[in-house]
Amino acid sequence: MSTYKAPVNDLRFALHDVLKAESLFAAMGLEDASTDVIDAVLEEAARFSASVLAPLNAIGDQTGCTLDKATGEVTTAPGFKEAYAQFIEGGWTGLTASPEFGGQGMPGTLGMALSEMVSSANLAWSLFPMLSHGAVEALKHYGEDWQKEAFLKPLVAGHWTGTMCLTEPHAGTDLGLIKTRAEPNADGSYAITGTKIFITAGEHDLSENIVHLVLAKLPDAPPGPKGISLFVTPKFKVDRNGAMGERNTLRCGSLEHKMGIHGSSTCVMNFDGAQGYLVGAPHKGLMAMFVMMNSARLGVGVQGLAQSERAYQGALAYARERLQSRAPKGAQLADKPADPIIAQPDVRRMLLTTKALTEGGRLLAAHAYTQLDTAQHAADPQARADAETLVSFLTPIVKACLTEWSIEATYNGQQVFGGHGYIAEHGMEQFARDARITTLYEGTTGIQALDLIGRKTAASQGAGLKLFAAEIEQFIADNANNPAVAEFLPVLGAKTREWGKLTVNVLQRAASNPEELGAASWDYLFYSGYVALAYWWARAAAAAQASSQPEAFKQAKLETARFYYARVLPRTLTHAASMESGADPLMAMDSLRFGD
Repeated sequence: MSTYKAPVNDLRFALHDVLKAESLFAAMGLEDASTDVIDAVLEEAARFSASVLAPLNAIGDQTGCTLDKATGEVTTAPGFKEAYAQFIEGGWTGLTASPEFGGQGMPGTLGMALSEMVSSANLAWSLFPMLSHGAVEALKHYGEDWQKEAFLKPLVAGHWTGTMCLTEPHAGTDLGLIKTRAEPNADGSYAITGTKIFITAGEHDLSENIVHLVLAKLPDAPPGPKGISLFVTPKFKVDRNGAMGERNTLRCGSLEHKMGIHGSSTCVMNFDGAQGYLVGAPHKGLMAMFVMMNSARLGVGVQGLAQSERAYQGALAYARERLQSRAPKGAQLADKPADPIIAQPDVRRMLLTTKALTEGGRLLAAHAYTQLDTAQHAADPQARADAETLVSFLTPIVKACLTEWSIEATYNGQQVFGGHGYIAEHGMEQFARDARITTLYEGTTGIQALDLIGRKTAASQGAGLKLFAAEIEQFIADNANNPAVAEFLPVLGAKTREWGKLTVNVLQRAASNPEELGAASWDYLFYSGYVALAYWWARAAAAAQASSQPEAFKQAKLETARFYYARVLPRTLTHAASMESGADPLMAMDSLRFGD
């Protein structure tokens, strides 16, 4: 079974050397997030992830969760409950939450680092506390004062956990079709009735209570998404003073049988007149839920990154140890019958591709989280507004690209292992299965692509892209005389300008043909992701040369940046050509002829 060692040094490099996070945080009034504090958090999170969570990863996969059909109670895999107790004892559930509700007030960017390590160590376990953060944010922004007082402190402390109840058997992305209803009660609460599916951590034995945020429709709701309201509906009833009472009339009807994340309880939840309270204004539930959804989308992107890191670590260790055939230039280990397979060019291609996408993806994700922090804490209103626009633009890129790249990373890991990659004892096949879900939940890759090109680009006249492109152009100008990045800047500048031209071309075609946006969306998403990583690899090369890191570390960053520009960035050529081909090749065939 593979072992996990948290990439603390690379996380330090990302935060300290590339992003200059301490300066950013200080400018936002987050002075407590000093270099020493950041490093202490990284070290302790690394210890907890590697020593407590990673050993449970295979156990959770093999054992899964168990549903008692008579009671609707779910028991998690051996060790999961004890690990969660340690997690809340260490204060991890409140790391980034407001001190007003018992949190530590650390930046979300530092929370992202914690999330990566926890998800790398044990993705299934990480899902139990994950949605609590989104629940806290939704209630903080839209909840009534008594709801904040009653629900936020136990959620932040980790004694309660949160869920997000959107999807129904007949209604996935099109939430306007939901049938769950909310009938008003005499005491001001509501009776929630309906069935929700795919509910992550909908039922489990880790916390005292589970707080479900449920989308439902009031009796006077207008049709479609404009008629959706949001309700906080706990497993055990909670009164307006925060006291927990009797069991609510909701339960887990069944556990989904999944190809991966077996240790996570993915539930069908049945609400049978369960007591809930309206969150926010009637018929405005999507506004509140989007706070939770956007938090989860970035979080799932980090989960993809985490699986890529885990696959890379396993494949690299195996490639160094596995002796098979001779190196192309001749024997490297003359006293051995064969050389390590890492000497083979194609093995290096897979390892370097994974390394480039993972380390570059880490910077991309961290950048998005710094924008979240800026949007929440910056003193300047314009800085907050720009950060909100930029993180909105980056969110579908982070979510979709980092999760899709995790599929490539885990596939490469299996290929490096050869036949052993198919065998459970090495762990690689579990990473491949677990990574698959990250491309699906919180919106499939296609949904993210449509969001990026539609709402985040077309509807805003490219506001987010303009901000990001301006940041790239500023970096190019600032480093015009920097020999450390001279080889990258002309390519980066050309790709950034092409990005803008392709965007204009697609939007112009869409003005006369509404199918053009959907036809271009997938390629536009990945073109955007690869150019974004080109920027971050140029910045990584510059930061590495200016840092106090060892020479071997600096050289590895430079060589990986060169590999990325030479071997990965050219993928944009295909995506550009596909976009420019327009919608006709996709839409010409009559739908009824697909089976011919």
